[in-house]
Amino acid sequence: MAVEPSGAQEVRRVEGLVSAQEKAIALFAEAEARELVAPGVGEREASDRIRDLANEMFGATRHWHKRIIRSGPNTLAPYRDNPPDRVIGADDVAFADFGPVFEEYEADFGRTYVFGGDPHKRRLLADLPRIFDAGRAFFAADPEITGRQLHAEVERLAAEAGWEVGIWHAGHLVGEFPHEVNDGAKADSYITPENETPLRRTDRSGRVCHWILELHLVDWERGFGGFYEQLLDLA
Repeated sequence: MAVEPSGAQEVRRVEGLVSAQEKAIALFAEAEARELVAPGVGEREASDRIRDLANEMFGATRHWHKRIIRSGPNTLAPYRDNPPDRVIGADDVAFADFGPVFEEYEADFGRTYVFGGDPHKRRLLADLPRIFDAGRAFFAADPEITGRQLHAEVERLAAEAGWEVGIWHAGHLVGEFPHEVNDGAKADSYITPENETPLRRTDRSGRVCHWILELHLVDWERGFGGFYEQLLDLA
């Protein structure tokens, strides 16, 4: 059996990761069109609706991390928390954090929804993709950028816009399913203040590292947060 050249393997990995993200984008566009996340719907019910839609559209039945729909005060909770299920309210912020597996590749995708006309929540909805794009541009401008440097820039961008970062990192490695285990104590797998290694590098297997940029921005005083994530280094 012929061994695939390493360059061809990397091309296949990139194509797989980008294709997985494109499917996630299409999935959540359809979920929004069908109003699967909406006032009056429970968080768990909304999550199950999107799970079923992923199966309907792409035959996807696996998710590499727990499926999250959070709304109202639950949007302040970090990933590892498990707040009680609640019904989405008419003036709520809600967000989705999903990790569907398409074929052998992981997507990691997050979006925020705002119901009602609260100007602060609407501003958050607009700021999330803007800050994501600014973080990605900062990454692209420095070939030697470290996790620490990118995390600091995300914190600066958030503070400049009047938000705080609600989690301890701003992203992580992504790859084939199941990917190299992301251990919270393993700083070089995450975009954190403790990661002083260049993000553009190879992993222990000699493969190019690819990254998710993950934003969880919160307003502690007003009691809500928002979420946005997708690929950092590939588009």
